[in-house]
Amino acid sequence: MTEAEVTNLILTIVKPLVENPDDVQVGQKQDDHYVYFELSVNADDIGRIIGKHGQVAQAIRTIIYGVRLASSKRVRLNILD
Repeated sequence: MTEAEVTNLILTIVKPLVENPDDVQVGQKQDDHYVYFELSVNADDIGRIIGKHGQVAQAIRTIIYGVRLASSKRVRLNILD
């Protein structure tokens, strides 16, 4: 999978969960071992993404962490508030 496809996957998962889908943004950073995808949403929607006891965030991360990129780097998801 490419990095653009991972970004689209994150957007596909997150946009139906929030009230302001136009405010959803995904950025990315890289280091030697990881590609970090940084998810930012409207401040009113952060609770919807994290969920009770972090269950929604953990479910999203479980899906994303299962992705293997064409490079040997691993994927990480940071939720920015």
